[in-house]
Amino acid sequence: MVIVESPAKAKTIEKYLGKGFDVKASVGHIMDLPKNDLGVELKKRTFEPHLVVSPGKEKVVEQLKKAAAKADEVYLAPDPDREGEAIAYHLAMQLGTNAKERKKIRRVTFNEITKKAVQEAFGHSRDIDQNLVDAQQTRRVLDRLVGYQISPLLWDKVRRGLSAGRVQTVALRLIVEREREIRDFQAVEYWTLDALLHPEKRDGEKFKAKFVGVGGEPARVANGRDKDGKELFISSALADKKTVDEVLAALEKADWSVIGVQAREQQRRPLAPFITSQLQRDAANKLGFNVRRTMGVAQRLYEGVDLGDEGTTGLITYMRTDSPRVAPEAITAAREWITKQLGPQYLPDSPNTYKGKKDAQDAHEAIRPTDAARTPESVAKYLSDEQLKLYTLIWKRFVASQMVPAVYDVTTANIAAVSRANGKTYDFRVSGSVLRFDGFLKVYEVSEDKKAEDDETANRLPSLDGVTTLGLDELLHEQHATQPPPRFNEASLVKELEENGVGRPSTYASIINTIQDREYVVKHGGSRGRFYPTEIGVVVCDLLVENFPYIFDTTYTAKLETELDDIEEGTEKWTDLLNGFYSYFEKELKHAGKHMRNIKRLEEVTDEKCEVCGSPLVLKWGKFGTFYACSAYNKKDPTSCTFTKENIASKPDLNTPEAQEAGDTEEYCENCGKVMVMRRGLFGPFMACPDYNADPPCKTFRKLSSKQQQKPPEPTGEACPECGKPLVLRQGAYGEFVSCSGYPKCKYIKQNLVEGLKCPKCGEGDVAERRARRGNVFWGCTNYPKCDFTSNLKPVAKKCPKCGSPYLLEKTLKSGVYLVCPNAKKPAEEEATSRKRGKKAAAAAEESKVVCTYSKRIGDAPPPPTAETHGPVLEKPEEKKELQPA
Repeated sequence: MVIVESPAKAKTIEKYLGKGFDVKASVGHIMDLPKNDLGVELKKRTFEPHLVVSPGKEKVVEQLKKAAAKADEVYLAPDPDREGEAIAYHLAMQLGTNAKERKKIRRVTFNEITKKAVQEAFGHSRDIDQNLVDAQQTRRVLDRLVGYQISPLLWDKVRRGLSAGRVQTVALRLIVEREREIRDFQAVEYWTLDALLHPEKRDGEKFKAKFVGVGGEPARVANGRDKDGKELFISSALADKKTVDEVLAALEKADWSVIGVQAREQQRRPLAPFITSQLQRDAANKLGFNVRRTMGVAQRLYEGVDLGDEGTTGLITYMRTDSPRVAPEAITAAREWITKQLGPQYLPDSPNTYKGKKDAQDAHEAIRPTDAARTPESVAKYLSDEQLKLYTLIWKRFVASQMVPAVYDVTTANIAAVSRANGKTYDFRVSGSVLRFDGFLKVYEVSEDKKAEDDETANRLPSLDGVTTLGLDELLHEQHATQPPPRFNEASLVKELEENGVGRPSTYASIINTIQDREYVVKHGGSRGRFYPTEIGVVVCDLLVENFPYIFDTTYTAKLETELDDIEEGTEKWTDLLNGFYSYFEKELKHAGKHMRNIKRLEEVTDEKCEVCGSPLVLKWGKFGTFYACSAYNKKDPTSCTFTKENIASKPDLNTPEAQEAGDTEEYCENCGKVMVMRRGLFGPFMACPDYNADPPCKTFRKLSSKQQQKPPEPTGEACPECGKPLVLRQGAYGEFVSCSGYPKCKYIKQNLVEGLKCPKCGEGDVAERRARRGNVFWGCTNYPKCDFTSNLKPVAKKCPKCGSPYLLEKTLKSGVYLVCPNAKKPAEEEATSRKRGKKAAAAAEESKVVCTYSKRIGDAPPPPTAETHGPVLEKPEEKKELQPA
């Protein structure tokens, strides 16, 4: 018996192993810490986790136990990382309940899912690596201690439902601190000067040279200091317009000459094969994939794709790695392909090797194709569009990593302009390059450091051999201002986390997902969008950093990651790490319990005045963040001023150039056809028609959490019976409804009542049509929750001629539409459903013991839905259906 974590992986491996092997899937983790309890022993400081079978996995565990009992040997084959080792350990706990069962359990790992790799793995089975298990278990305990002991503080001081994460908070801190850098940024003005020149007597060969200094002294402008206090400068720049004008005046009459030309060869070496963080960054920059999408597609490529006659095959190696190391046989295969397909001139004399970072785990190979000869073109017909794009990126990067460098001829010319007005020499420089040999660039296009590359290749210089004198065509000066650091997108945030040593390849995706799911940040600008901290995100970040300065310090979080690596290597005990961590954490937890600011009670006096009564406004905290309220408001006095207004300054500024960058495909208003824009409301950002506030307005909008646009309310021609304002047709979460246009002052909602029928249960309320959360329609009493009468069939105000029931039900069958008595005997399925609804429904069923057989056909059944009446029927892409004859 072989157990893996994924059904897709199980299907692939079973084909490779053949008869005699029964491959099962655990469908992820089967054990975890309990949800409603800390689950970690703290009294004796043993930190032993109390693991339980994960809710919903009881049947899976039971099935695996039964199958394992019948098997001669049990091989545990989850992914080859810490998390996979932990899954294997939990499986062994459940399956190896005695010495005999434990003896037949073995662990196998493979870095790629190919027939050769899988079969070789079973020849090198081993025991479960307890060090790997301890490292994963320690991470889980750390996260549980932080989450379960800090979150209640946030509930008490800020808002219920908030949560704190050990690594996620550090990621949030990076985003919040970057936002403050941008807010506090002071732009510095500077000017650049270029000269458009040509060799003497060759007017048609113009080129542009950059001003770099005067008399050998570089021209530069002060640009503040870095974090260490070192002065920063903008090179090849002038400080202001006055200085520019002085230089221009001096150069009006000047002699231009070439004082030196340097030609050199420059090589650009290929990049190493992908590690996880680099793949995530390149997929974001080149393909527009977010981190979650990249890892999901990579997982499917790793677990296997059906390649027709070749069968299901894993196309890439394991995608969670921080090592650029490559197996020798894979290097050999790549070199053979390069020689045959591109020629020996593209092959280096010896294989290229790459070193990883000092703190890399180096547990797995780099991400590469399982077979270099399997080109993207050869598998394109078997892959989806996104799979092909990612596989192409991985294949090209790997093959390029074993090719020769690209070679450029770089020419740099130094130019002097001697002013006849003041005798000073003004220095100019121009560089240009020509690609002599494409090398690895024949396969892989480099996007990293593109700006630096552009600076070198911007100019194609004419030949300056033997040229001494130059002619001036034009002086070009331009004003600039320094820009603040850009906000993080997913690619740059992963890079920042990696450079700071925060998190590991397997955690980047979950970190980014978590801070978005908790609404601590919003991403705007499409798939390449930037992160903006929300007000609640800033408040939570500040409170946690203020009260837990050590635990949420970026350096300490990186140190913990290194210590987790030490546990994996067996050089540190997991209990020693947790004891050291908890000694700091416990002190900060006690301090925070006493001193953390209570945001709920925020009442800060401001300089703003009430627009109604002129009293000062105070800043308060509400369900959706801070807002302004009139200080004259008195809860006990109903006549006091109730004026409030939104605190716009606390909301993310979504009107920045970064926020307006084009990301995904433009969305059009379904009402008027204009391009939808992002707006900000009381409850957060939303998509809206640009004419949202126009005259006349188009009120079409879409919540970011919804896929459907909501059209503006449509007048019905009726008047509200309560206030007299027009009634309008609106779209709600559960469908259309009619309400007063005076909302929120008038909350009247028109109900679709059954004419002439009072509630048969309470006799007081009416019976109205309602819609459940799942979208199904039912009928219920308008006195709910006092009266709980409901019916899945439409009640009709007609008395049953047989048993005297005050109403009948309208039932639609294939044979037609019928009026039936509600006292008719229910089918067995409906009776079973009623029993599940609880004691009240069961008691009501007992009371209604009258059985009536009345049924009357009143019409034909409605025609089946067509494309004209209900729109086209879309099949799920994963379901392959055979066409049936009409």
